[in-house]
Amino acid sequence: MSMKHIGDWALNAAESRGASYCDLRVVDERARSLSTKNGKLGNASDSESLGVGIRVIANGAWGFAATEDLTQSGIETTAARAVDIARASSRVKQHELRLAPEKAYKDDWTTPYQIDPFKISVEDNLDLLMRVDAALRSVDGVTLAETSLSFRRYEQWYYSSIGSDIHQVKYITGTGYAAYAFAGTEIQKRSYPNSYGGQYQNKGYELVQELKLEENARRIGEEAVALHKADQCPEGKFDIVLDSSQLGLQIHESVGHPIELDRVLGMEANFAGTSFLTLDKLRKLRYGTDLVNVDADATLQHGPGLGTFKYDDEGVPAQCTPIISKGLFTGYLSSRDTAADIGEQRSNGTMRAEGWNRVPMIRMTNISIRPGEKPLSFDELVSSTDNGVYMQTNRSWSIDDKRYNFQFGTEIGWEIKGGKLGRMLKNPSYSGITTEFWNSMDAICSRDYWTLWGTPNCGKGQPMQVMGTGHGASPARFKNVKVGTAYKGN
Repeated sequence: MSMKHIGDWALNAAESRGASYCDLRVVDERARSLSTKNGKLGNASDSESLGVGIRVIANGAWGFAATEDLTQSGIETTAARAVDIARASSRVKQHELRLAPEKAYKDDWTTPYQIDPFKISVEDNLDLLMRVDAALRSVDGVTLAETSLSFRRYEQWYYSSIGSDIHQVKYITGTGYAAYAFAGTEIQKRSYPNSYGGQYQNKGYELVQELKLEENARRIGEEAVALHKADQCPEGKFDIVLDSSQLGLQIHESVGHPIELDRVLGMEANFAGTSFLTLDKLRKLRYGTDLVNVDADATLQHGPGLGTFKYDDEGVPAQCTPIISKGLFTGYLSSRDTAADIGEQRSNGTMRAEGWNRVPMIRMTNISIRPGEKPLSFDELVSSTDNGVYMQTNRSWSIDDKRYNFQFGTEIGWEIKGGKLGRMLKNPSYSGITTEFWNSMDAICSRDYWTLWGTPNCGKGQPMQVMGTGHGASPARFKNVKVGTAYKGN
């Protein structure tokens, strides 16, 4: 048996039962996850999964079914079930399904990587984490140290009734750590290189080596402890400078989610899931200042983001779509069955599924803000700020279901006075309205300060699918922002 046999069995079974279209994904996945907590093993898992998801159109409606049974009878039974589901769905369809045309592709692609992470032993993985853990706890006042390391190998074979035959392999590596300091009734936390697990990219083990985990551990521990003696972030209107990781999350929540066309069209509304970006706003809404240029870019040229691939899960090639162009709202994330709703002749290739047993849905790829075209260093950004707050590393976020009103907190901040970084500030936060906020951006650092961050835990749909997205950003400044209300009274 080959994967091609599985594809032929599914396609033939679906066609013989009257499906007008069929595609399928055979997915072979392996994942390793390790963590430590205060010098002890926190978690260790190594899992494998193999199965197929079959998607069909029958009577003008979608049907989907999945199975781990890769025998011929198992595949044919599952394809028949998908057709039955499509026929049942057609009884309640509200409009005719229109698939944007797409070519057939035959291709084989693998994430560029240098070191296969699964060839590094678990013992070596844990030895590194324990060394970092010990370095964090060596700082007096650190009461909890947590480290983590995760690898994923995701291999997929895609076949469709239009003739596509695509094989893709993705390697994903993620690592990071956090130091907590408990004192009195207050907890302070510092994370490296980012919160919520650290940094994740489509790379091999070389990412772990690049991040210099041990070298930064003591500094992170010292900052966590120092926050207890820091002054409370002041409340009022200030200019704020966001580091690239916090700006990446700002993009995720206030740009990435509202541009998902299924949310806009009312097809998806889970997890604060509609959008203020109604269809009448396309190419009309002033989203931000002229400095705000955001792309949805899944191409390899953009970098090793968690939203990078060669083809999406509908067999559509990766593309770069301008989302905000010099402040003007110019694009959504679409699929083959939603492209026509915005007058497009083709999907821009954003359909992805968490695994073989989940139906593909519109997901963020790499939603990134372009760096400034003019040379601007971080030091120059600060020196041109008279009265502000520099905020670093996300701690909390809240945003309404239309993705319009938001509030974010960060782990640490620094006062900016007269163009210089001053005292450390604890519990920094800021809030605003999406379009007002992006229309207050007046400076962004250049390419040398741009980082492509990975968000591995974006949830969407029911049953929930957890996917990885990428967000590239340079540090940027926003004028006259409301600061300090989230932790008022702490």
